[in-house]
Amino acid sequence: MNTSVRNTGRLLAAALRALLVLTVVCGVLYPLAVTGVAQTLFRDKANGSEIESDGRVVGSSLIGQSYHLPKKNPDDPEEAPRPDLTWFQPRPSNGLGSNSVNTQYSLILSGATNRSGDNAELIQWVKDAKAAVVADNSTATHRVDPSDVPADAVTSSGSGLDPDISPAYAKLQVHRVAERNKLPVERVAKLVREHTSDRILGFIGEPRVNVLQLNIALRELGGTTDRP
Repeated sequence: MNTSVRNTGRLLAAALRALLVLTVVCGVLYPLAVTGVAQTLFRDKANGSEIESDGRVVGSSLIGQSYHLPKKNPDDPEEAPRPDLTWFQPRPSNGLGSNSVNTQYSLILSGATNRSGDNAELIQWVKDAKAAVVADNSTATHRVDPSDVPADAVTSSGSGLDPDISPAYAKLQVHRVAERNKLPVERVAKLVREHTSDRILGFIGEPRVNVLQLNIALRELGGTTDRP
């Protein structure tokens, strides 16, 4: 009996020592080491790839955001958001859903539409989005040709949070942005060229334009001052 109790005691003591050692190594030393390396070598990425403007964080280069006008009726949940055409607009976000789990915060759940390419509702979304892109970006001196509307202007990304648009979609918006901000078209077009990133390592992915960074540059150019 005494031997059994002593063996049990030794096992419990060994287990507690192992728990203590593993807690210190895996729960304290390892996280501190990883955090130290990340903050030393990859500080920007470790902190969320934050973008600052006027000394404050306005977003992340990895997460897209919308540029909408305030609702006419803030109490109407069915009122569709209207794009603020003063700014360059991102891709559609039809895959996003509202947070129904933690209603204390107005969070957005990312995700795709989960509809097939021949889904009637998806096809109608694309048609409506294309018509809106043509109407919104046509000006008194420039008419957008429907055939020039790129795919990313009318479809959302898999996550619905893509921060980038194609150079073609950015260029399509140039005349409208220039007119709304009373800026020369060529100067706004140059802004797009300056903020166009090439393929990673020259062959991975596609050329892209980060919408938030482009809009920050637009504001600094002397355009609108409300956002971002």
